[in-house]
Amino acid sequence: MKSKSKFKKLDVKKFVPRASGKDTPPGTVQYVGVPREEKIKIDLIEYDDSDATEYNIERPEQLNKFIPTDKIKWIRVTGVYDVELITRLGELFHINHLELEDISNTTQRPRLEERNNYLFLIFKILLLNPVDKEVSIEQVSLILGENYVLSFHETGSALFDTLRSRILSGKGKVRKMKSDYLAFALADIIIDQYFIVLEDIGDTIEGIESDLIIAPGSANQEAIYRMKRRLVYVARTIWPVRELINEIERSDHPFIHEESRIYFRNIYDHTVQIIETLESLRDLTSSMMDLYLSSVSLKLNEIMKVLTIFSALFIPLTFFAGVYGMNFKYLPELEWKWGYPLFWIFCVVATIFMLLYFRRKRWI
Repeated sequence: MKSKSKFKKLDVKKFVPRASGKDTPPGTVQYVGVPREEKIKIDLIEYDDSDATEYNIERPEQLNKFIPTDKIKWIRVTGVYDVELITRLGELFHINHLELEDISNTTQRPRLEERNNYLFLIFKILLLNPVDKEVSIEQVSLILGENYVLSFHETGSALFDTLRSRILSGKGKVRKMKSDYLAFALADIIIDQYFIVLEDIGDTIEGIESDLIIAPGSANQEAIYRMKRRLVYVARTIWPVRELINEIERSDHPFIHEESRIYFRNIYDHTVQIIETLESLRDLTSSMMDLYLSSVSLKLNEIMKVLTIFSALFIPLTFFAGVYGMNFKYLPELEWKWGYPLFWIFCVVATIFMLLYFRRKRWI
């Protein structure tokens, strides 16, 4: 009977980039990702330094009346599998079909694309399952325009609800700044989530290390493997994000204003810190695997040592028993009255002598 694997399967759809389809021309909008059935939701928050209003948008055409205004607009689209709706939004905001294709393809690499009328950014969110501690990846695509940010989310994650509350309540600087600061605020939330995931990984590594020292076993090996896999997920996500933030900071695009560069520089420093922490955790995980192998080898050596001592103790006893178990007719000791007790005395003395010798040599 085959044993069932205890590991959650790798999310290959997120881990391996895939093209939209065979024999499709460039710019063909086609959904690539996990099949979903949730209804696509469009929310709009329009704000300036004096007030903020939230709207629920039923059809993309309803956004026409908001586009000409000078207020900053955050248009949040939850769900990217409806390619028809994505295409209609692209026509409304004059988005290139290559970007629309990447929005619907959830296996894209984080990157920045500069156009005359907007900037296109792809981020990856790391979400931690509170039950099995597995890491999942979701894609967030941003269209940064002059007075708007159009964000595309795979699911209705509550990760950005704090930013929504800050805008509506007027807390922080977001309502006093331009649209590039809104893009920064979204990126900052994504990068802060990396810290949370790494903190959880660090706590888990400490627990595994303690268990590994006390009682190494197959459970430790499974936990170390799961941790190495989780770190691969994180590394695959974070490295391109650092390049993305660096490109935004150095960009001379007119939609990236000078007063916002310092904020992007700050989250760039955060990504560097995250990568340094990630490398340290990866080294610790590799060291734990070495420690596990060493502990298992030491445990095996201890077992072999005990078995060897028992074998060595029985060698003289086996010799005595073999000599007096021979079938020769004339053995002088066979006629001794105290031959049997003397045999046991020799066995006990030999055993005690060997134990004392082993202890003197510090073998036991």
